Amino acid sequence: MGLLQFDKLPINPLVGADRKTFDAITRGHAIDKPYLGKYRLTRMIGALLATLKPIQDRRYRNRLEQQELEFPPVFILGHWRSGTTFVHNVLAKDSHFGYNTTYQTVFPHLMMWGQPLFKPMMKWLMPDKRPTDNMELSPELPQEEEFALSNMMPYTYYNFWYLPRAMREYCDKYLLFDQITEEEKQVFKETFIKLIKISLWNTGGTQFLSKNPPHTGRVSALLEMFPDAKFIYLMRNPYTVFESTRSFFNNTIRPLKLQEADPAYLEENILEVYTKLYRKYEAEKSLIPHRNLYEIRFEDFEADPYERTGEIYRKLDLPGFESAQDRIKEYLEKKKGYTKNKYVYEQRTLDLVRENWGYAFKDWGYEL
Repeated sequence: MGLLQFDKLPINPLVGADRKTFDAITRGHAIDKPYLGKYRLTRMIGALLATLKPIQDRRYRNRLEQQELEFPPVFILGHWRSGTTFVHNVLAKDSHFGYNTTYQTVFPHLMMWGQPLFKPMMKWLMPDKRPTDNMELSPELPQEEEFALSNMMPYTYYNFWYLPRAMREYCDKYLLFDQITEEEKQVFKETFIKLIKISLWNTGGTQFLSKNPPHTGRVSALLEMFPDAKFIYLMRNPYTVFESTRSFFNNTIRPLKLQEADPAYLEENILEVYTKLYRKYEAEKSLIPHRNLYEIRFEDFEADPYERTGEIYRKLDLPGFESAQDRIKEYLEKKKGYTKNKYVYEQRTLDLVRENWGYAFKDWGYEL
């Protein structure tokens, strides 16, 4: 049990941002009065930590910047709460893969220097369970990289956690890349490459394993960077996804936000963003070579995760399954006793999901 409770965090993850990024994200946005203390404390501590960033910048230039990636990344895609975390954790048992860690999401500028000091401190302070589903939290565990990217540049969708009233603007610009400028996209690409190289260096992997729901709307941009990238796309029962996402967003945003947002507004955005993300992926997935795409319903993966994991390796021609299979089996055995959240759906919820996401039921064979 960490010293701090998730819903009472005195700072938010922007504490790991460099000063330029922090100011670019918050500039022009109202910080509501109840959150001014959190804003000021986050900014003050972040400014102190940012003085150490040049140390990593020098080490990165000297050791990693010119290195070529040996393998194209593997991207696990899908809407939030579609089972991407579970698949990510299973595949991460293969030491061939490298990944972004939870520590790196908060302190991306303190990776090549400072971990022995700051990682134990983070472990001591942070909660050991996610508030929405009791999944384990630890600085070393695999984590989606969007939080890390949001501390390295201002052009990411996860700015909405701090500034939820700009959620729709961030969706069109930085989730779907529909309104992003070429300059902003270039910064995104350069920053992401840097994150990947540091992640591989940190974990000792040779192929980057990404689990990041926002990438679901960026397939064409990712292919511009990595033409032979591999993609795993997960779909899950839309009723479960909606109920779980609404719970996840409402619980997670409370300790992170710097301004108020009406729960009804968040709900409207969940409904809208799901459709936009779904449509964008469906429009761009044809750009992926057939041999590089594996699509599956999460319920089918969950029914036999070991066999489905083997299918992923075979379909995507990934190396190393034989050497990793014992660790994968051991992990899956430990997870057999894990109790998932059980949802009771109100009639209003059923009606909302049917009305707004009915196409997903039809496309993926779920029953209304």
